[in-house]
Amino acid sequence: MLGHPLRSIGRAARFGLLTFATIRYAHDTMSSLLTLCGGFLMAVLWFDLMFDVQVLRMSRVEPSEEILASIAAYYARVTGSPMGRLVGVVMLIALSGTLYQLISGAIPRGIAALALATTAAPVLLAALRVLPNAVRLGTRADPIDGQACLAHSIYREHLACLVSILTFSALELLGG
Repeated sequence: MLGHPLRSIGRAARFGLLTFATIRYAHDTMSSLLTLCGGFLMAVLWFDLMFDVQVLRMSRVEPSEEILASIAAYYARVTGSPMGRLVGVVMLIALSGTLYQLISGAIPRGIAALALATTAAPVLLAALRVLPNAVRLGTRADPIDGQACLAHSIYREHLACLVSILTFSALELLGG
């Protein structure tokens, strides 16, 4: 057993003994960590989509108060919770790790660049659109038509994020 990858690399670098095995271990650990991040984010998206999918039963002409109340209550609970902050931390770890892979050349540059893009896109979408819309929907401050638009938007954006995170996870599994 090589021990903790960062300590192993630090020790090896101090003594000029940075070996292929040490580098490979750190690379495998990073790919495993990033795959774990992707799996966690897919699970979070799955839970969100279990509520979001209710918009498919709702007419755009006459939005359903019952459906909107269910979706809004979910987002009111989860957007301010500690779990929401954990999701943000995992997103930052995924972004940092894919950036590290690109800069270090740990995996082929094309795969690393695509992995970075498929991580950055959903993180930016979540930060700039999904989270603000979910918080707004959770307050139920808008008229019912506005809430319906927000719910439909969140659903579509979550689907796009899921496709992107699935692609990211596949790239980490293949590239790692």
